[in-house]
Amino acid sequence: MSRIALFAEYGDPDVIRVADAPPPTPGPRQVRVAVRAAGVNPIDWKIVGGFMRQQLPLVLPAGVGTDVSGVVEEVGPGVNEFAVGDVVLGYSATPSFAESALADAGNLVLKPDEIGWEVAGSLAGAGGTAYAVLKELGVKAGETLLIHAAAGGVGSFAVQLAVAQKVTVIGTASERNHGYLRSIGAIPVTYGDGLAERVRSVAPQGIDAVLDASGRGEIPVSLELTGTPERVLTLVAFDAADTGIKVHVDGAGSYLGEALREIVRLIERRQLTVSISRTFPLTEIAAAFKLSREEHVAGKIVVLLGS
Repeated sequence: MSRIALFAEYGDPDVIRVADAPPPTPGPRQVRVAVRAAGVNPIDWKIVGGFMRQQLPLVLPAGVGTDVSGVVEEVGPGVNEFAVGDVVLGYSATPSFAESALADAGNLVLKPDEIGWEVAGSLAGAGGTAYAVLKELGVKAGETLLIHAAAGGVGSFAVQLAVAQKVTVIGTASERNHGYLRSIGAIPVTYGDGLAERVRSVAPQGIDAVLDASGRGEIPVSLELTGTPERVLTLVAFDAADTGIKVHVDGAGSYLGEALREIVRLIERRQLTVSISRTFPLTEIAAAFKLSREEHVAGKIVVLLGS
């Protein structure tokens, strides 16, 4: 038996309980991973809270979590790229807040020794999404990209991925996060009234594209700065779809494997860093989710398992 975090009813994170369950059996092109670390993403506590019931219907009791790093302990039919004992990171097909999880082989990459478990276990969701939205926006070298909530999970990955592509990045954030944004290559500006003027003052060349990871009403100013909805993309302002902007809901999608390989490459070259805010054991997953619900948490929250 292995331990897994489950919830039998929707509600506050305290509804989650750690229970025993048989380890899942890998199917074709799947591997079973002995989980060492699983990153917390906002969607995890939203699922537990029932906010995603229509988009992601579940049969309760259910588990959550998709970011994963660990050791391959069993491979299914047709898996040739991984063997028992390999250390991997990526995206799980079954809940990752568990001692054992399944993952499709195409959604994993080998974990380099220099990348710690907690970082490895927090790359797929936010990092994969950031990579995919930059592709969708068509951002290229020499352009200027504005990112709202640039110090957040997806935002901080997007900043570093864009900077690595020689894109000029302007990032909105509270003043306490300006130093962090400068450290990862962005030009920080404070959000709120007068934002358009502040952006123009640091980007007189204009704004080519906008990524909105904030959802605090920045779409009108984003349209003003770009002059077109075609290169404005939001992850959260679903009510702005009628403006013609792009609304991204598919995470990394088909870019996941490509995204993971690029993120790992940049980490190895020290061109991308991942800040870890705090780690929790599986038994304290409710506390991890509660912390994730708080606004302005700097860095990733990670659940650690195993040895």
